[in-house]
Formats: sequence, C-alpha cells, structure tokens
Amino acid sequence: MPAIQKLYNACKASFSTDGPISDEALEKVRNILDKIRPSDVGLEQEVQVARVWKGTNGRKGRNGSSQYLPPIKYLHIHECESFSIGIFCMPPSSIIPLHNHPGMTVLSKLLYGSLHVKSYDWLPLDLAGSSSDASEGESAAGARPARLVRDGEMSAPCGTTVLYPSSGGNIHCFRAVTPCALFDILSPPYSSDDGRHCSYFRKSSNKDLNGVLPSGMEAAEVTWLEEYQPPDSFVIRRGLYKGPVVNTRNN
Repeated sequence: MPAIQKLYNACKASFSTDGPISDEALEKVRNILDKIRPSDVGLEQEVQVARVWKGTNGRKGRNGSSQYLPPIKYLHIHECESFSIGIFCMPPSSIIPLHNHPGMTVLSKLLYGSLHVKSYDWLPLDLAGSSSDASEGESAAGARPARLVRDGEMSAPCGTTVLYPSSGGNIHCFRAVTPCALFDILSPPYSSDDGRHCSYFRKSSNKDLNGVLPSGMEAAEVTWLEEYQPPDSFVIRRGLYKGPVVNTRNN
C-alpha cells in the first residue's frame, strides 16, 4: 500500500468534523506522517532542484540581480468535512504571511529544504479602557495580544510539528530559506460557513493599547496583532499533485 494511502486511511479513522477523536488517534497520524518522504508524493524532481539550488550558496541570480519570484504552489490531495491534506511548495524567499487556524488542529511535515517559522498563541486578556462592544480578547483598536511560541529555522529531515486550537503556535508564518515543501493536514479544514475563516495578521503599530496582562507576564512578552489584508504580491496557485492516486472509496 502506498504511504500516502496509509496516511489517508489513518486520517479518515482518526479525524471527525470536530478534529482528532483522541490523542492516540492524532499520534497515529503523526507517526505515519513522520515517515512520508518526497518520493511518496511525487516530488522527486523538486528535491533535485532544491539540491542544485543549495549548491549555488543561496544566490538568487547572477551579479546580484533580482529575479521574478515564482508563486507558491498548493498541491491538493484530499479534502472532506473532517480533514484536508495538501502540500505547499515554496520557492526561496517566498513568504506565507502570519495567519490563524481557528478551532483547528494542524500537522505539518517539512519534506525537503529549509524555512523560517514564527508562531504565536493568543493570550487571554482583561481589557481596561476598551469599548464595551469589543470582542473577547480584542482591544478597541482591533488588536489582540499574543505570546511568541517559536522563532527559528527548520530544515528537512525533521519531525512532524503539531499545533492545536489554542496552543502550539496556532498563528504562524513561513519564509522559505531554500526551495522547500510543507505537507499539511488540517482537522477540521477551513470553512467560513462553520466559523473557520483564514485571517491574516501583522504587528499592530498602535502604541496606546491598554490592558491587564495575564499574571506573571510583562509587556515585553506580549505582541499585539491586528488583522490585515495581505499584499497583492502574495499568491498561492494550485499545482499538480503527481504522487500516487488516493483511493477514497470503500475505506
């Protein structure tokens, strides 16, 4: 049985419309994803390109000239009400802006290459001086406090990372250091109809944010994030998945 089929079968048995059915079920999927290689999903050619790129010492072009940056590609493998499976193929220096995963559990596996990840979790906050109609955890200025979870580089081969609805770095961004591919499983998947809309964030420039910080935390440990619309240059295009066909029937 192809490794990707084994992974799909585990996902189908382990995820519901509310996410993982148990910690044990989630760990089963994680263990299988840990073993997925680029050759299991038809990315042998892309791995070779990445290796050649590494041999150029990271230069984008000759004489330091800037080159057109190809778009990020998303290779769709499967999506249902309980989970989605896909791969982001990122060219060097490309960026996926800071974004959230409301009410979702996400497993990510770097298949090849290197990338920089920065992630946050929302902080609870008793706001002082905010408007009475401000949403929970949000200031009158529309910003929310978050705690930095991770800020560093990761390179393949490496283990699967897991983020949860309220921990593990639910809000994250990626910057490709080299050509790289990130395998993602989301449970449940994004769904605006079910309140799981993908929102993008940036650091707030408002210097007058007020609030009572959680016990034991200082202002320097808090980053205020505000929602924004990513620039037009941020493009993700659908790519062609060239790996084994996943049989979604009679499983």
